[in-house]
Amino acid sequence: MSSSDGRGRIPVVGVMGSGKKVHGDLAKELGAWIAAAGYNLLTGGGGGEMKAVSESFYHVEDRAGRVIGIIPGDASGGSYSRRLHYPNEFVEIPIYTHLPQTGYEGMQVASRNHVNILSSDIVVALPGTKGTAAEVCLALRYGRPVIALLGGRFKIPGLPAEVKTVTTVEEVAEWIADLEPKPLPSSCRLKKVVPPDEILTPDF
Repeated sequence: MSSSDGRGRIPVVGVMGSGKKVHGDLAKELGAWIAAAGYNLLTGGGGGEMKAVSESFYHVEDRAGRVIGIIPGDASGGSYSRRLHYPNEFVEIPIYTHLPQTGYEGMQVASRNHVNILSSDIVVALPGTKGTAAEVCLALRYGRPVIALLGGRFKIPGLPAEVKTVTTVEEVAEWIADLEPKPLPSSCRLKKVVPPDEILTPDF
C-alpha cells in the first residue's frame, strides 16, 4: 500500500490493542515505523498499547501523518461526557463520539470500534483482550485487511484463526507492501442507470 493514494490522501493505519497494558516494545517499534512510512495513525485514543504506539509515532520528526483518536463518550443523560483519561496526550486529532460501549461490548452498535475500523484503510492488532478481538472481528466483517503483531509470547484471546499473526514490525511492513486492492464484487458495483425521459425533459 502506497503512502499516498494519488489524490494526496494519506492512508490510515488503525492500530488496536490493550487500553491498559503495554506488551514489550511492539507498540513503540510499530508507531515509529508507521510514522516513518508516511501513514496516519488511528487508535482508540486511550492508554496502554494505544498510548504507547501514539507516543512513538508522535515523536518521529518530519512525519507526514497525524495521530487520530476515536474517543468513547456518553450522551444518554442529555449532556455529553467522555471517558476518563481520554484522549491521551499524544492524540493530535481527537474525534469525540457518543458511543460508550467498549471491551466485551465492542461489537455492539453503540461501540466506537465500528468507527475505528471503518475509518482505517488497514488494521494492525497488538496484544489485547476481548475488546481487541472484537475490533479484529469487525475488520473481517467490514473487509479491512487485518494482521496481528504479537511478538513471540503475547496473544489476543478469541483471535479468529484466519487472521495472520507475525512477530516483528518488519513482517507487518512486508505484508502491507504486498497488499493489493481487492476488486469490488460485481453485485456491489454501481450499474449504469438511464433516467426516464420525463426526468430528462421535465414538463414545466
